[in-house]
Amino acid sequence: MDSISVNQFRDNLKAFVEQTVSEHEPIKVTRRAGDAFIVMSADDWEREQETLHVLQSNSLMQQIADSMKTHTTKSGYKPTQEQLDEITNL
Repeated sequence: MDSISVNQFRDNLKAFVEQTVSEHEPIKVTRRAGDAFIVMSADDWEREQETLHVLQSNSLMQQIADSMKTHTTKSGYKPTQEQLDEITNL
């Protein structure tokens, strides 16, 4: 994550906003008083919130663990060729 001063951020606001949105990389903006804040795109912030929601949900984490178990043991659901054809519209 890049770190810049609030003055640099203010002087080049448009360029930093474009960079943040296009590269999906947050920027840390520091102030003289030592306080800092993060600039990130709204899409990235929403993804972060969704990730936090999943990580904080015991039931969702259990579903993920169960899914990983069936994946590694290759014991999960296997659709028939007819079902695959229907899904892919062949």
